[in-house]
Amino acid sequence: MKKLIRYLFFCCTIGTFIVLQSCEEEAELQVFPLSADIFHSVSDKQVAFTALTHSAVTWSWDFGDGQTSNEENPVHIYDEGGYYVATLTATDSEGNTATADVNLAIALTPYALLTGDHTKPDYDGKTWKLSQAHSLNDKLVNPDANFTLLDEDIEYLPTGAFDLYLGLKEAYNDEFTFYNDGSYRHDTKDGSSFGGIVFAMVMQQFGLSTITETGGEAVFGADAFALSTYTPEENATFTFVENEDFSIPTIPNFATGVNSLNIPIVTYPGVMTIDFQNSTEFVGIKDFHRKVIVEEITDNSMRLVMFLTLSPDAIVSQDPLIALSTTAMILSFEVVE
Repeated sequence: MKKLIRYLFFCCTIGTFIVLQSCEEEAELQVFPLSADIFHSVSDKQVAFTALTHSAVTWSWDFGDGQTSNEENPVHIYDEGGYYVATLTATDSEGNTATADVNLAIALTPYALLTGDHTKPDYDGKTWKLSQAHSLNDKLVNPDANFTLLDEDIEYLPTGAFDLYLGLKEAYNDEFTFYNDGSYRHDTKDGSSFGGIVFAMVMQQFGLSTITETGGEAVFGADAFALSTYTPEENATFTFVENEDFSIPTIPNFATGVNSLNIPIVTYPGVMTIDFQNSTEFVGIKDFHRKVIVEEITDNSMRLVMFLTLSPDAIVSQDPLIALSTTAMILSFEVVE
């Protein structure tokens, strides 16, 4: 009996060993199909890439900024912030290839935040509109260096202020689209745009526009704003400057200097600006002054300072199409999804 038990134990042991050995050999012979994926981590402008591949023997990276690498797991530093597409090409021993892409948002610049992710296949610029839910930073102010309140009784604009105060709810309709290549699209929705009353009256006087509605009595004691007809320009462009000293003609009480024509001016040092040179285009508010200050910008919101002429006395007599700024509006914009 003992011999039989020993014999059976021996057979089981040998059988188990053969089965295990067979499984190991099968595992060694099993080849995973070629595949590629990317893991990455971002720190400011530095990105650590990891190639998640099967059966690859070489790796080729294109970082989307003109730089490449053949390392399996490279670390790359981008010279400039922005949107990029990094591409990995993995190759196996037989020359077959597999690719993977990853979209990157690297230390986004204000310009990138303004114009959106141009690397997306469905990219059609980035569209903004006036936010009806005004923040505590949305104000009517004087065009002085400190943007003091125009009316101390109105510390900030409440939600829906242009409808509530002015009866001009259409002010919130216009959409403004900025493109990475510097082009610009403006959609008025109803063929009219919101702006200062003085500009609207001058344009109507010269037959360049028609006032469709006015409002503002609850704030200024007289109509101060207007909706007037406007046809957006085709093939319009804009200029964005991240840091400049911006000067604007204004009324004497707020002036800090004069220009060569003896027109009082205020200068705002080191500001971001959006401008529409040699164009009738604008963002936010239609007025004589089409250059605006960008106070703050994030991926979903931005805050602009726009200058208006609300007093007819500010129009320079020798040229009725040049006007001094008599007020400014600090307004928030939101992204149109």
